[in-house]
Amino acid sequence: MNPLVSVVIPTYLRPEMLRRCLEAIISQHPAPEAYEVIVVDDGRSDDTRRQLAGIARDMARHGNNCELRYLCPPPGQRGPAAARNAGWRAARAAIIAFTDDDTIPAPDWLVTGLEAMAEPDIAAAWGYVLVPLRARPTDAERNIAGLDGAEFVTANCFVRRTALLRVNGFDERFKRPWREDSDLYFTLLENGERVVQAGKPLVIHPARQAPASQCLRLHRNLYFEALLYKKHRRLYREKIAARPPLRYYLTVLLLVAALAALLAGAPGWALAAAVGWLLLTAQFARRRLEGLSREWKERLGIALTSALIPPLAVFWRLAGAWHFRVPFA
Repeated sequence: MNPLVSVVIPTYLRPEMLRRCLEAIISQHPAPEAYEVIVVDDGRSDDTRRQLAGIARDMARHGNNCELRYLCPPPGQRGPAAARNAGWRAARAAIIAFTDDDTIPAPDWLVTGLEAMAEPDIAAAWGYVLVPLRARPTDAERNIAGLDGAEFVTANCFVRRTALLRVNGFDERFKRPWREDSDLYFTLLENGERVVQAGKPLVIHPARQAPASQCLRLHRNLYFEALLYKKHRRLYREKIAARPPLRYYLTVLLLVAALAALLAGAPGWALAAAVGWLLLTAQFARRRLEGLSREWKERLGIALTSALIPPLAVFWRLAGAWHFRVPFA
């Protein structure tokens, strides 16, 4: 007899977070026979494989009959989209529940998710992602808080297997954990599928500490904005960004103009452009500092990264536009 729901969790070299997530999932309210858990190891780690084997043995000793399965994406296929595809294609249930290895699903997550999918014409549903924050978070913690209440993210969504088959699952060109869920959502909508918001299925996504440089590395994700825009121009402008980040482009333009004027022997123009760049950068840093931790290291990190973020953001957006051959800015 097939389970009612298959839980698919991609993971990449985060064993402690994965264990925390699995502990929350294997103690869900449905009978253990009602669901299976499929962990797809994008890191292909022997430690992760051994960890799951140990958890499975502990479950058996305590009489928990929930099936825990370990998979790797096919050779040559990497990234969260490929991992999720490998998971749902191997699943036995008609409904696939997606979450991430750094989440903590609520005890009734699967029960309420199945209730949200009760009507047979519902292709997919998304639940609420809660990101608890302290009064004055760090910049890294606030970045994660962008998931709080987000619309259709794979940290907390349920999709009918037949709907995934109709749209061929996730687009594996999204190689990083960024926008592959938005792409699936938009594809379902454009395919005429019924996608609903379900308030009850709750997943907690703890915010975690990270060095100030983490925000710079995250800007590599913007490379895939162009792909999402290429595939879904109308929905991208409606739900993601109504217009390009013009302040970023103006900041970069002023910086380039200052350097060009200096090289051309026009110090007056160079100074004017540099002052404009400095004012925009200071405004950007001030906005980022609002409500954040008052620790001096955090504030120094914001000051330094605020000068680097606009050039990085523009570079990765334009690099994606060039690679995917789309007029995107």
